[in-house]
Amino acid sequence: MPKNAEIIAIGSELLTAQRVDTNSLTVTEHLNLLGVEVVRKQVIGDDHERLTEAIRCAVGRSDIVILIGGLGPTEDDVTREAAAAALGRKLVLSLEQESVLISRFRQINRPMAKNNIRQAYLIEEAEAMPNPFGTAPGQFLSTDRGALVLLPGPPRELKPMVENELVPRLRPVLPPYVIRVRTFRITGIGESDLDTLIAPVYTKFANPVTTILSSPGDLLVHLRAQANSIAEADALLREAGNPIAELLGDRIYSEDPDEGLEMVVGRLLRKQRATVATAESCTGGLLAGRLTDHGGSSDFFIAGYVTYTNKQKTEILGVPRDLIEKHSAVSEPVAVAMAEGARQRANSTYALSVTGYAGPDGGTDFNPVGTVYLAIAGPAGTRCVRTRFGVDRYRVRALATQSALDLLRKTLA
Repeated sequence: MPKNAEIIAIGSELLTAQRVDTNSLTVTEHLNLLGVEVVRKQVIGDDHERLTEAIRCAVGRSDIVILIGGLGPTEDDVTREAAAAALGRKLVLSLEQESVLISRFRQINRPMAKNNIRQAYLIEEAEAMPNPFGTAPGQFLSTDRGALVLLPGPPRELKPMVENELVPRLRPVLPPYVIRVRTFRITGIGESDLDTLIAPVYTKFANPVTTILSSPGDLLVHLRAQANSIAEADALLREAGNPIAELLGDRIYSEDPDEGLEMVVGRLLRKQRATVATAESCTGGLLAGRLTDHGGSSDFFIAGYVTYTNKQKTEILGVPRDLIEKHSAVSEPVAVAMAEGARQRANSTYALSVTGYAGPDGGTDFNPVGTVYLAIAGPAGTRCVRTRFGVDRYRVRALATQSALDLLRKTLA
């Protein structure tokens, strides 16, 4: 049977809008590589009573419990005390850890404050995990179900401790089990349409488990398989994933969960030694911003023109004034002229243009708020697409840039 785990992140600052718990992501990643399923995460402030109760419940239901933070020297660092109380054990001064602390302060030529000695106390029968990047050691304890682990909160201390101290302690005592993931990044289809298309496939499988994650214009299908070996887990992912990939076709732009659409487009442009320019109206430079988000974009990005007014479309891109007067700035002829003008002025292989009504004002009966025209000019000519993205300004602009990038991706592919 695979083991499960839960994580408790400790610190009142994590319950504010200014701080976000990212440590649990690091811990989860390493636990998953060991075949351990994280079944619960919670954040608790610096409250001894609440934390004690949370730890007591966690060790009673989960095989591995990871506590993150609250190991500092101050009075609001209550993790050690709460964990000891939850287990009904004492805190014991470790002479070895006291010596390590004294030595550490000598090395940095600083006097050790009296309250730092709190960091040398270990829970009865706990094993100290060295912390070469800080003053608080981690602690590893065996419990009736498995293990309780105390980790420091600063990421620069936590990550090496997880890799160098925690993983080597857990690996020998865990059953051989792996968790493997396959992801599809998708654009050009709505979440409900996506689910309708692929549900007949993924609902056949209890393992792997399939999850759909959504952001404007960008969907992620996440398949998670558990098995006794990597080969077995990968076979499960192929069995469920390959039919899904076949159904989705070129809507899948990447199987790397960290590779955004702009990164795929950049890779294709480099591979073909092609360049691109942009001409934007309603998106105000967002498209150029995405194309240049990552280092090395100067390999393929030539110029970005933000022509928000009709005058700028005429003066900068050469869009004829009478074309705008006849068709309006939000129209196929103007989008085409913007793309062709940008390509000519930048001397680029391709050019993308965006013009539309992002809202909340504007629009006509034929082109209501949310209407966007996207054009791409390239060696094979110019193509224009008319789309409508609703009435929310943020969503319209986000979807317009995503659709423009996808238009370029499909042209390059």
